[in-house]
Amino acid sequence: MKAHYRILRRVVQVVLMSPFLWAISQRAYSQPPVPAEKAPAAVQKSESREQEQARTILMRMAEFLGSAQAFSVTMRCGYDTVQASGQKIEFGEIRKIIASRPDRLRVESERSDGSKTLTVLTGKEIRLIDFADNVFATGAQPGGLDDTVVHLVRDLHVRFPLAMLLLSRLPAEFNERVRAIDYVEKTNIQGIPSYHLAARGDTVDFQVWVADGNQPVPVRVVLTYKNEPGQPQFWAQLSDWNFAPKLADDTFSARVPDGATRIAFAAEIPTVQPGARKVSPAKGGKK
Repeated sequence: MKAHYRILRRVVQVVLMSPFLWAISQRAYSQPPVPAEKAPAAVQKSESREQEQARTILMRMAEFLGSAQAFSVTMRCGYDTVQASGQKIEFGEIRKIIASRPDRLRVESERSDGSKTLTVLTGKEIRLIDFADNVFATGAQPGGLDDTVVHLVRDLHVRFPLAMLLLSRLPAEFNERVRAIDYVEKTNIQGIPSYHLAARGDTVDFQVWVADGNQPVPVRVVLTYKNEPGQPQFWAQLSDWNFAPKLADDTFSARVPDGATRIAFAAEIPTVQPGARKVSPAKGGKK
């Protein structure tokens, strides 16, 4: 039973747990976003010149990513988990992402404990594999990349931080979610001249460093969950952006390992009733 719960936790979090996207997605996917052309005029009336500059940089990034037909990127990230004692413990992950619109995605992940997972959208099927526990889950892909990201988060309860960066409607999402934004400074990060922006949302504040130049990509992102106990953070360093990745025939396929066991997504598992026996993590802090 303990192994079963551990397997479910890993498969559900194949793309790293994130209350930020969960909170956003629950609202975003039950309400249509504000049309992109309506939001800026309303906010710019009360924004300073520097704030308008910051919003312009953010929207330029959103439009660039939202219109890209294909890209690959490496994401090195870490996230705080607040223990019962109040102490914060950081866990991490390295993720390699390849996206090809309209409907294909590959995410290879290696967590800080060494466990490896693979998520693939083939255009027809969602396939998640946990190599450490030799298990996998599959499901029908409901449509293109935008629709499938919604399905993963809202319906299958897969935590997927920064998943909005995959959406073609990213500009409209930012227009609705970002309540305030400030220009911090022009700086260098990872050797890349970048604009440092600080934005605020209803439940999450975030900082983003946007590369200067013809490819305004995010170089670093920090999320702060300001309404959560201890205000934990998630951070990501994004590197090796490529907008003409080489796509092989097997890029968006995933062979299930020999002997792997098929399991259900967490959303398909009956909820444990109150009073049922709880299973504690085998070791270490709470993830």
